[in-house]
Amino acid sequence: MMSSTWYDAVVVGAGFGGLATALELTRRGARVALCETLNYPGGCASTFQREGHAFEAGATLSSGFEPHQLFGRWIREHGMAVTVEWLDPVVELRTPELRLPVHRDRARFIESLCALPGAPVSGIRRLFALQARVAGALWPLFDDPELLPPLDMKALLRHAGRAFQYAPLPRWMGRPLGAVLEHLGLAGFTPLRTYLDALCQITVQCGAAEAESLFALAAMDYYWRGTGHVRGGIGRLAEALARAVEHGGGTVLLANRVKSLTRVPGGWSVSARRGELRARHVVANLLPRGVTRLLGLPPEQLPRLGALSERIEEGWGAAMLYLVVRAPEHGDGGAHHLELVRNTSAPFIEGNHLFMSISGEADEGRAPVGHRTVTVSTHVPLKALARMSAEDQGRYLSGIQEHMHQGLEQLAPEWMAGLTHTMTASPRTYQRFTQREGGAVGGVPRRAGLANYRNLGPMQVMDGLWLVGDSVFPGQSTLATAVGGVRTAASIASRS
Repeated sequence: MMSSTWYDAVVVGAGFGGLATALELTRRGARVALCETLNYPGGCASTFQREGHAFEAGATLSSGFEPHQLFGRWIREHGMAVTVEWLDPVVELRTPELRLPVHRDRARFIESLCALPGAPVSGIRRLFALQARVAGALWPLFDDPELLPPLDMKALLRHAGRAFQYAPLPRWMGRPLGAVLEHLGLAGFTPLRTYLDALCQITVQCGAAEAESLFALAAMDYYWRGTGHVRGGIGRLAEALARAVEHGGGTVLLANRVKSLTRVPGGWSVSARRGELRARHVVANLLPRGVTRLLGLPPEQLPRLGALSERIEEGWGAAMLYLVVRAPEHGDGGAHHLELVRNTSAPFIEGNHLFMSISGEADEGRAPVGHRTVTVSTHVPLKALARMSAEDQGRYLSGIQEHMHQGLEQLAPEWMAGLTHTMTASPRTYQRFTQREGGAVGGVPRRAGLANYRNLGPMQVMDGLWLVGDSVFPGQSTLATAVGGVRTAASIASRS
């Protein structure tokens, strides 16, 4: 029998994957400690303080807030002091030629696409009919995580009862969204293609031409699946989840950097800033290279993690701008999210494509009265950065950030007119803010291919050592990492 100093699980990293794992384990009666390097939770989806202002770490929107969805249920069941604002439009796409608000009403948005000059109306309607069937089959897996692996007999029977809903999936599995657009005669309609390229870049982490069709078609429902703005910043939800872990009997240890992980009889020793913890299971809410670093092992000794790292390195870091602006004189006072594309025929990276999250008047404490804080991000290829010297990286990123400023001036001039403060960040500084190895964002790009379906459940790296986060299925959004954490907790509980 283990002494009282042992935990059932130690969770490393208080991003949303780690928070969800810890919360679900405490719900199941486990003794849990959650360790976080920073003095606030949330990871990539946190709200941090600098010079009296509060910024979102990443420019993003979060979903899952409807009453039947995961975050909506948790807010209700745990009595969380979290207010979600339903924005309309949810986001606005802007290019030099186009202003396309994405309204909360799906049908209204589709009609706005159909009303654009030269719109291939029949093809658009067929696309969204297919998309609705795919999203209708796949989104319930997020709404009810028990339908995701590990599957018990009850879940298998429920899937059997849903077989008709899965009928549209096999035809397009392993093929790119671009093939769907070609099939429907939509590849040449620039407004739709621009919208899909922008959406895919921030959800499945690649353009529509190469995005795995089922992932992309499901992601097209993102703005209509309980997506909203957390008043005060997404960090408010992370803080509420951390408190819920504590109320459930768990221990939350912020500012407690984990230094190493070592196998010991009966489990694991976790060496951290505040001392040693021992646990039967360790859950790492880290990138694969963060796990190998804590283990003190070269990646080649853990080939599964090494292969996953290589896929992540095919993806992105982020160049960031954190701004303080005076609110436009005739604004509505709400939070806003803008997607800006300067050149629709160029790659949606390196400052050509920007995602912009702007705080609202009701986000008290984030900016002085009459001002807003703004987070702006663009993707930069990790492989390009890896080939550069530190000096070349600096020049490259400075050029991108200048390009970002130009895009903001061109496509969001009403916000830039009142600019009062600018702070820049590179993947290196993003790593410092979020503790992400290499400043990588977004996890594994979901490019077309059947490899996306090989590992659909929780990932056990070694006996009792688990990986959660955006590099593990379902990953790639705040909600998805939380759902993955819930399923990882279920896997751990089934082995206890």
